[in-house]
Amino acid sequence: MSPGSAGRVTFPAPQQERHTISSRIFVGNLSYETSSTELETLFGQVGQVTEVFLPVDRATDKPRGFAFVEFGDAASVSQAIEKLDGTELNGRNLRVSEARDRAPRPPMGPPPFMDDGPPAMDFGRRPAKPKGSRRGLRGRKRGF
Repeated sequence: MSPGSAGRVTFPAPQQERHTISSRIFVGNLSYETSSTELETLFGQVGQVTEVFLPVDRATDKPRGFAFVEFGDAASVSQAIEKLDGTELNGRNLRVSEARDRAPRPPMGPPPFMDDGPPAMDFGRRPAKPKGSRRGLRGRKRGF
């Protein structure tokens, strides 16, 4: 350690993220009747399709209306976007774009009332009137 750096911690410079061209595309505005084989056939015209992922709803087990198509090479991605964006399939105009990574989700923590007790049920109201019998209220009004 040099005399001028006592107590100072240095970290390596962060690496810059390089934008790598993905070989995956997002296909939106799909008809619920569209199958993965139809998508594979359509996008197979542009390049070699390695995978078609058609997510389904957990509750209904029906397609969610979008899909991800993965190609063998990244060059097919730009061709697919250029040629097939806006193409009609099963009565719907497809939206084709490059797939992006999912945004990170915040970590799940305990509910806010676990540490300090239940949350206050204030809701911006005035404080409650004091409770008591009508007789007691009348007596206080009269000054007894």
